[in-house]
Formats: sequence, C-alpha cells, structure tokens
Amino acid sequence: MTMQFDDVVYKIKAKKGGLFKKNIEVEEKTILKGVTGIVQPGEMLAMLGPSGSGKTTLLTALGGRLGGKLYGSITYNEKPFSNVIKRNTGFVTQDDVLYPHLTVTETLVFTALLRLPNSVTKEEKVTHAKNVIDQLGLTKCKDSIVGSAYLRGVSGGERKRVSIGQELLINPSLLFLDEPTSGLDSTTAQRIVSTLWDLARGGRTIVMTIHQPSSRLYYMFHKVLLLAEGNVLYFGKGSEAIEHFTNIGYAPAMAMNPSDFLLDLANGIYTDDTNHDHTIDKQKLISAFKNNYDEQSKPEHREINDSDTSQGRFQETGSGKWPTSWSEQFFVLLRRDVKERKYESFSGLRIAQVLVVALMSGLLWYKSDMSHLQDQVTF
Repeated sequence: MTMQFDDVVYKIKAKKGGLFKKNIEVEEKTILKGVTGIVQPGEMLAMLGPSGSGKTTLLTALGGRLGGKLYGSITYNEKPFSNVIKRNTGFVTQDDVLYPHLTVTETLVFTALLRLPNSVTKEEKVTHAKNVIDQLGLTKCKDSIVGSAYLRGVSGGERKRVSIGQELLINPSLLFLDEPTSGLDSTTAQRIVSTLWDLARGGRTIVMTIHQPSSRLYYMFHKVLLLAEGNVLYFGKGSEAIEHFTNIGYAPAMAMNPSDFLLDLANGIYTDDTNHDHTIDKQKLISAFKNNYDEQSKPEHREINDSDTSQGRFQETGSGKWPTSWSEQFFVLLRRDVKERKYESFSGLRIAQVLVVALMSGLLWYKSDMSHLQDQVTF
C-alpha cells in the first residue's frame, strides 16, 4: 500500500493561565507544521527526532487515530482513510498491551478468533496463529506465559514480537509501530528491526518512530524522516542524509552514527572540526528541505473534515460490520478472561493456604463447649 502525506498540519487548543486565575486564555498550538512524505510497498520508513518533535503525533495521524484540527492530505493508494483501509492496517503501540498470564500461543489464538472473519473456520484461525508464531521466531517460547514488569515471562524482545504478531494476524498491507525498540538492548533491537525488514521485503509498507537507532539499524531503513518541533528537516533515503546536510554546510566533524548526527541537528547543535558545539539556525535547515522539495507536487493546503472525501481522515465508507458476531466475541472474551484470571483465583498456593487455615481453625475449636461460642465468633 502506497501512503502519501502532503503538507500535514495539526493544531490543538491549549489553556494558558494559572490555577487561581479567573480568565483562562485558550491559545492554538501547532504540533505538526507542513509535514510531507511518501512511502511505498517494500519500504521501511523511520521517523527520527528528539522528544516532543511530533513523531508519535504524526504516526497517530497517519494511522487514522488522531482527532483535532488536521490539515493537508493523507492518502492510501490515492484513497482516503476508510473502514476498508483500516482493516488493512496494523498499529503497534509503544507499550505492549498483553495479558500477562496467557501463553504466547493463547494470546495469538484468541486474537485470531476475534479479528479474523467468520468466513475463516476456527481450525484455520488456529493454524494461521501458529504460522505467525513460526514467522516471528516465537516457536521456542510459544508455551511460555507472556509476563509483565511484575511477572516473569518471555523476554522484552519476544513480548514485542507478540505485539507485532497480533497485528500480522490480519495480514496488513500497512504496519505502523511506535518506538518498537524502546527499552531493548542493541541485539534485541536488531532482531526486531530485522523482522520488520523481512516483512517489508515481502511487500508490506512499514512506518515506525524510533528514538536513537544504532548505525546498523539506521542503514536498514529505506527512508528517513527527521522532525524538529513539528518541522521536517529531512526526508529521503537514509544513505543520502549526510550528503544532504553536507551540501548546505553541516558535515559531521568525525565518523559517527548518522542518527546521532541527525538528532544533534534536530536539537539545534552542530559540532565543528575543533569539537566545539555551536547553536544552529533550524530555519535554515527547514528552508533547505523545502527548496529541495518539488512545490508543484503539493496539493492545495486545506482543512480535513468528515465531509471531504478527498482527504486522508477516517471516512465511514465500506462495510461497518465487525469480522465476528457479537455473541462470538462475547464467548471468546469470556474464555480469555477465565484463562487469565484462573491463575489469580485458583492458584495452588491460595487453595493450600485456605485449606490449612480452615484445618487449623477446626482443630483449635474441636469439641469446644458452648461457653466458648463468643470466642469462636470473634476469631
């Protein structure tokens, strides 16, 4: 699926004023300031930028999950975002939203039962879930519980692959990921990105945000989008980013990780040959990008609204039916909840604890006379 976004602007209303002030001013704040780019099937796009640069906001907007005032054009195969597009896209959040007591297999099977249509039999859904497990290299841990920060389970990298697997079950043409390598060591991060690279090679379109990738990861990305305070400083091939900034007077003073150099520029810092840091004018970088961009390819800047069918926001088109019926969803969710809660409600330790306390209480008051009745009630 080819996704193109042109001159995307996003604004929010922020309240300005103290806690005890009667008159609270409301000002409009621009988060995204004319972001432009395109990503095609077989490509992996990485969005780079410091914290607060608008990476996650842009990703959420492209995924059709953003409200508020959104301007510009976002299209998917030259069509607006719709129910049909939504069914063909996956979105992996930064935090893994998984049930800790379910095994890897149970997690993906329940997801398949819920998200795959009724036209697919239960046996086919289970088989599809097992194929995804094999595809993501989760076979060794398929019978291990997922776990959480407070419960030992699979590793962080395996947990992230389970989250990716939940989206792969619907065989998406377009996959969004919000910082999939966050909190992982370099080796695990390499495995995650390698898995995504293989998915892109299979014809999918991969779009992700990433904070500070290693040089090995950086050169795996087909395209890079560099953001700073909502502005685009660079968009294009990752291998050509250094050349672009060198041509406008900002060359790295030493051999270094390209992503580190780009993030320094996004933060307004440039290190010269004498290893002295200098504050740079970001506006110069913004202007350089705009000058290299073909202005004739930009559509007219306009607000996206629900009645404008030419825009890239969610439109109520296509089938609004869920893949599974209400009753089937209810029973699948009930089974999943019982499996998740049984460890909490029926653990052997708790059962043994209750039995021991009951036995000790019974022995303590065994054959006691009625004069001890008040003591028994108090106990």
